[in-house]
Amino acid sequence: MENQFPIQQLLSPQGVWISDHHKELLTKERTLDFFKHMLRIRTFDRKAISLQRQGRIGTYAPFEGQEASQVGSALALSKADWLFPTYRDHGATMTFGHSLRNILLFWNGRNEGNIPPEGMNIFPPGIPIATQIPHAAGAAFAEKRKGTNNAAIAYFGDGATSEGDFHEGLNFASIFKAPVVFFNQNNQFAISVPISKQMNTKTIAQKGLAYDIPSVRIDGNDVFAVYQYVSEALRRARSGEGPTLIEAVTWRYGAHTTADDPTKYRDQNNSLKVREEIDPLLRVERCMKINDWHDENWVRQMTEEVVQEVDQAVGEMEQFPQPDPSVIFDYVYKEPTLPLVKQKQQLLNLIGGKEHDNLD
Repeated sequence: MENQFPIQQLLSPQGVWISDHHKELLTKERTLDFFKHMLRIRTFDRKAISLQRQGRIGTYAPFEGQEASQVGSALALSKADWLFPTYRDHGATMTFGHSLRNILLFWNGRNEGNIPPEGMNIFPPGIPIATQIPHAAGAAFAEKRKGTNNAAIAYFGDGATSEGDFHEGLNFASIFKAPVVFFNQNNQFAISVPISKQMNTKTIAQKGLAYDIPSVRIDGNDVFAVYQYVSEALRRARSGEGPTLIEAVTWRYGAHTTADDPTKYRDQNNSLKVREEIDPLLRVERCMKINDWHDENWVRQMTEEVVQEVDQAVGEMEQFPQPDPSVIFDYVYKEPTLPLVKQKQQLLNLIGGKEHDNLD
């Protein structure tokens, strides 16, 4: 199966264009844009980890190493498309246009963090594994029924492909030719379990065969390849040809979350080696130098700009009052039930709230 689904690559880790196709993608403007977006989300990611270690946000899911997958895929979308992220895809949502402040509010336990900018179709991050996949298939099918040209993209990790929701979503989308791209970021580990121990198939792309869905396996650290193959999948979706399954083979450098210790299940020296060899930002930087597009002053300016943007978002997030944990009871039902009212009052009592009258 690995022979049937070879990893597609356009730009080598050394920054050299190695494909005989799609050379029109390699322009200075696009290359610098890719680099800036990846620098931006990496800066955010590192800042968020620092904030968590300082106790300024809650548990956080880092994505460093997966920047090419998230930036390349998000930039291929149209503004009216639907984006269904996991808890690790805030790099993609940032690139698509989500508010940095609201993303930080989400990681600080506030419901406001789930609100995208006006007019943008960004679903709240899927915390349970794979639940967003059927949602994406359904939203795409709804767009098809409405006669629009909009598509959806569902992000998920390798572990999600062992969940029933993955198979249900692909089956539904296949039957109804829903305009959806199933975008798998295979970062080699389902939490602490290596892919070899959580599935027997050699690739994730081959799982599309069962549903007669076109599938492709790409280098998830090659932002050009990600952009190109997601763009092709979106064109198929918009033309009525139905869904596509993309396996982007990548690597997450750090922990599953900040509550995790990756040294217990993975050799971190190998992760350092991977960083030196296939890092997505380093690859584009090498490309810039080869083509004489690299400017130290420009890189420095971009770095200063994204640091300032992230710091501003942190400041805005920290101006919000501390989250009220009692709101977890407010959105279970349209009208609160008596048990929920009582449970909320008990919590308010614990945190110093006042008792409600006539609970009985």
